[in-house]
Amino acid sequence: MSNIESYVPTETQIQHDTGVDESLNPKTDEGRTVGQRDYIFMWIGDGVNLGNMTLGASLVVAGIATLNLFQTFAAAIIAIGIISTIFALNDRLGYRTGIPYVVQLRMSFGLKGSIISSLLRGIPAVVWYGFQSWIGGTALNEIAKIITGGAFDSVAICFVLLQLVQIGLSLYGFHAIKWVETLVSIVIMLALLYVFGVLLTSHSAVIAEKWVHAKGTWGLPFFAFIMMFMGNYAGIFLSAADYSRELKSGISDAKRGFLYFSPILIAYGFVLGIGAMLASATGISNPVKAFAVVVDNSYITFFVSAFIVMGAIAVNMVANIIPPTYVITLLTKMKYKVAVTITGLLGLCSFPWVLVQDSSAKGLGMFILIYSAFLGPIVSILLIEYYILRKQKVNVADLYKEDGPFAGYNPAAMLAMLIGAGAAFLKVELAWIIGVVVAGIAYILLMKFAFKDSKFKKGTIFEK
Repeated sequence: MSNIESYVPTETQIQHDTGVDESLNPKTDEGRTVGQRDYIFMWIGDGVNLGNMTLGASLVVAGIATLNLFQTFAAAIIAIGIISTIFALNDRLGYRTGIPYVVQLRMSFGLKGSIISSLLRGIPAVVWYGFQSWIGGTALNEIAKIITGGAFDSVAICFVLLQLVQIGLSLYGFHAIKWVETLVSIVIMLALLYVFGVLLTSHSAVIAEKWVHAKGTWGLPFFAFIMMFMGNYAGIFLSAADYSRELKSGISDAKRGFLYFSPILIAYGFVLGIGAMLASATGISNPVKAFAVVVDNSYITFFVSAFIVMGAIAVNMVANIIPPTYVITLLTKMKYKVAVTITGLLGLCSFPWVLVQDSSAKGLGMFILIYSAFLGPIVSILLIEYYILRKQKVNVADLYKEDGPFAGYNPAAMLAMLIGAGAAFLKVELAWIIGVVVAGIAYILLMKFAFKDSKFKKGTIFEK
């Protein structure tokens, strides 16, 4: 590690320069409380959720799977390998210096430019927050119907109630995440193993016909599913610094890559498969309603629904609460607890029920492809900036100075992001990879040949 990169300013210096809330200060070694085991459970808990199950269910259209069993998991393993690699690369700056994603963005986009790029991460997270809460609210409603004998039936009330609970939990930050994730990841995996057994014993013939032995394709739908899979994680590995800054120091880059790959493979692969199996067996894309059909037992439905609720809470606490909260904190200079409350209220206004209907989850898939068209270019720009243009040397103190070298916005980064997103929309099924490649090339060329007097060239290989 270079001397430049290892220099981290004190909290007093940061607050003097920008007045940011202490939650955005670089994390010190003493402030990092997440160990390797907790980190693995955190990502298992994030992967075992109904959003990912719905993604698996989206493979089944009009009762027949667009990809068969082998094609589905081939696409998943390819995507997980790429995801883990990018995660380990993009988490390095946050891990080494303790800065959050919204501050990391300033390195490429500048203080003002980072506002737009941070919103492009924060807004999808808020929508996912609302979607996961709606799925959890649907499950909570199933529980309420069982308890009241059908007298109570209101997903809307359950949705609001669950959101209020999550706001309360999120006020405790990463300290609450550790114990919630560990408990949820273990119990939900056990619950889903039971569901997996029920599906195999009672519905194996129809699942084999509609998914396992489906003709499928190795064409565009196969690659589109890889892109959708990666787009589903695009926001999370883009803001990798928000998580790695909480991880205890002394872990090698390769080992951190394993800390991503193994839990994502276990959790995501298992849940994806169950989603496809449920949709094949029932023809219903909403996993909660499909569960009620497959497990026709009020006690089991109660049990499974309870942990669906816990799963929604778990994934929100990891993936969908912290990033937008940091964005709100940065833009408004609000305190963390106020910002996290506002994030929860915004999640209520995301209209998640529009994304997934009983007959199809195509709305969710299209939403992922559209927003990942912007997130792919951003992660490409960040990686090129850090590894190629700056050779992993960044003065962290400068990132916090409103009148420092990163003040204003970097026109090269903004233009490259728009070029990459524009290219991605030409073929939305392959949006993520197109955006990554085009934006990366555009950024290098713009930094080298355009905006010759740009101060953002300072400290890069293109500095005169």
